[in-house]
Amino acid sequence: MAAITAPAHDHHGPLHHQFDDLEQQNETYILGMWAFLVQEIMFFGALFVSYAIMRYKHPMDWWAAHTELDWKLAGVNTFNLLVSSFFVAMAVRNAQLKQPGKVVGWLFGVILCSLIFLVIKYFEYSLKWQHHLVPGPSFYYTGEANAGVAQTFFGLYFAMTGLHGIHVLVGLIIFVVLTGLWIARKPIVTEDYIPTEMCGLYWHFVDLVWIFLYPLFYLIPKP
Repeated sequence: MAAITAPAHDHHGPLHHQFDDLEQQNETYILGMWAFLVQEIMFFGALFVSYAIMRYKHPMDWWAAHTELDWKLAGVNTFNLLVSSFFVAMAVRNAQLKQPGKVVGWLFGVILCSLIFLVIKYFEYSLKWQHHLVPGPSFYYTGEANAGVAQTFFGLYFAMTGLHGIHVLVGLIIFVVLTGLWIARKPIVTEDYIPTEMCGLYWHFVDLVWIFLYPLFYLIPKP
């Protein structure tokens, strides 16, 4: 009696062997990504709550400490990330239309924007280091705010913007790999646009977090 075997999947195509069809696979992609983003929101949420409590308790000190930040430089980074989100959206659109050349072009734009963001943050952090505004034994603040509150402000500033910067770096790596897959015309991306869309969804989340961080740290109105 012949053994009954399941139909083999084409391992050179976009469908992985553990899924019955592309629809099931894509539903898993989407569910997994949204589960990941929810836990990311919870992770950042704890830091935003800490920020809100400190700003509520020390409004004037919080405002005085924030004047040490360069809102213009951060504004350039904000515009840069908004442009990168447009590039991502266009990459996903061209992935849906199965236009590999255009996808690669837009993805190179995203990679360039992420590099620009990280370079600007490097210079911004370097200035804070030179001015001894990095929390720790060498912290030295001579502004109008209470020194203890100012150190807490910069602690949250480095924690939140640094964590965001790590996400940008991870996004950069993701898009380098994704671009490589498109250049190599791998079926996992050329025959199914969902992986590109999931990378784009992650990037939109990273941009959205910065949209909140920019006004909260750089554009605080005087109480």
